[in-house]
Amino acid sequence: MKFLAITVMVITTLALTSPVASQAEPGDEEEAAAGHTTATTDGRRPSGPCALRGIDDTVSEAADTPPGFTRSYGTVRALTLFVDFPDARAEDSPEERYDEFFPAVADYYRTSSYGRLDYRSTPVRRWIHMSRPYEAYGIERGTPFDPGSDEEGYHALSKEIVKAVDDTVDFRRFDLINVLVTPNAGPPATEDVQSVTFAGSPTGLGTKDGVPFKNVSFIWSRQTGDSPYRVLNHENAHSFGLPDLYYTRGGSGLLRTPVGHWDPMDEDWGPSNDFLAWHKWKLGWLAPDQVNCLATPGTRTLTLTPTSVTGGTKLAVVPLSRTRALTLEARAPGPLDHMVCRPGVLITTVATDVASGAGPVRTSDATPGSAGCYTTDLNVNARLSDATYVTGQRQSGSGVTVKVLGRDTGGNWRVTVRRAPRIPRPPVTDPASDDDPD
Repeated sequence: MKFLAITVMVITTLALTSPVASQAEPGDEEEAAAGHTTATTDGRRPSGPCALRGIDDTVSEAADTPPGFTRSYGTVRALTLFVDFPDARAEDSPEERYDEFFPAVADYYRTSSYGRLDYRSTPVRRWIHMSRPYEAYGIERGTPFDPGSDEEGYHALSKEIVKAVDDTVDFRRFDLINVLVTPNAGPPATEDVQSVTFAGSPTGLGTKDGVPFKNVSFIWSRQTGDSPYRVLNHENAHSFGLPDLYYTRGGSGLLRTPVGHWDPMDEDWGPSNDFLAWHKWKLGWLAPDQVNCLATPGTRTLTLTPTSVTGGTKLAVVPLSRTRALTLEARAPGPLDHMVCRPGVLITTVATDVASGAGPVRTSDATPGSAGCYTTDLNVNARLSDATYVTGQRQSGSGVTVKVLGRDTGGNWRVTVRRAPRIPRPPVTDPASDDDPD
């Protein structure tokens, strides 16, 4: 998506004309990734001195995702619903709308997680008709979920959803909820992006099954590019605890994308792109031996395997403080990374004390001033498309120097990382004490 209320609550919206029983309700067969195999079940959260902590319980780049969000490894079950309005009746069947996203969303997660996330969606294959016209709900970019509003906004929509399906859906079975709105409701996404997720916190709305209605993504309109389904990967990632990387301040337009097309939490339009290695670690998709934590002074040489292939070291982390770290990873073209035009080592700075939508991750640009190497798609921040460091280049700052030594025949990158010892600060003395006669 391109906007998100994080720390927020979540809910979905639908209304019922008559709750006609569907063969998909309540127990339609789960749809897993195509050719699904459970490669591994050893997903785990990060730990150790490089696992930066957050400063509060809101969503952030902290390694320890707060309670309330959805587990992001193992088997995760999604309930997928379909919505239209009296003035915007669906022009496609539920199956056609569903096929825009599945099995592609599940396949994406399976590939990106190296098999550690088994995403299974259960669709309720009918359009649930809202009781009022689209405009009556006052939905626009940035509309909050307000539990005190029964007439407008996502709370009003969500009450109708629950009423529509609560008798036939067992919400206890699901970890998150997708609401796919008919694409002809509201403005086209090229004019105003309204897709949104309310994740983490309770919404105040319950179900007959005794579970809260939360971790819900609403998908409006259609996006463009070779993989428009990724808007749902972006939105669901909020339910997994990932923040927005792009700047959300200043109205409806995208302002700046400080990470660029190196992660769908910054740019999820245009050509396909994979998650940052830091995010893969945060989500539990990397085994401990795939992460190098460089927490002490010294010089180390390591080999990074591109994130687009399985196995090998995926991430090196150099903690700079309790809330900041430098991260290194290798990027190359792959099944999910379609825009990598300059394979190399991507260096980013992660800040857990910077809020979602305020640039919590920044890419270090190895070619400042360059127009970039991927310049054919306006959905790609072209100037950062060649941000990767290649053989002979180095980056220095905050007492850390990184030098790229080269790439082997297997596409793996060797780098040296030198971390200087911290110079202790001299004790601060009170100048007045020199004049103290005692």
